[in-house]
Amino acid sequence: MVAISIIILIVCGLLALVVLAQNPKGGGLAAGFTGAQQIGGVQRTADFLEKGTWTLAASLMVLCLVSAGLQNTGSSVIDDLDTPAVDAAPADEAAPANNVPADQGAPTTEAPAP
Repeated sequence: MVAISIIILIVCGLLALVVLAQNPKGGGLAAGFTGAQQIGGVQRTADFLEKGTWTLAASLMVLCLVSAGLQNTGSSVIDDLDTPAVDAAPADEAAPANNVPADQGAPTTEAPAP
């Protein structure tokens, strides 16, 4: 489980870097390669960044789904949120505690003993 979480963090970091390298107007990292005679050229760099973005985004989605699936299958303990509030309260706490001790200054209707 920890390994998948670490892989998810690495993919998130790479995805952020690839997205930041792109320019929404089509420039980005490819804008530095202005010469059309360059090996690879501008178009190939933009295509690589776009394919990298889609690949990393898809792998992030799959890793999150796998992580969620593994998390639910490993727990066999019933969660406290799944039990109703009536069943969760112990029997001795179910009765209201309206009894006030006599030394608290509560008015008494009995006459004092002679």
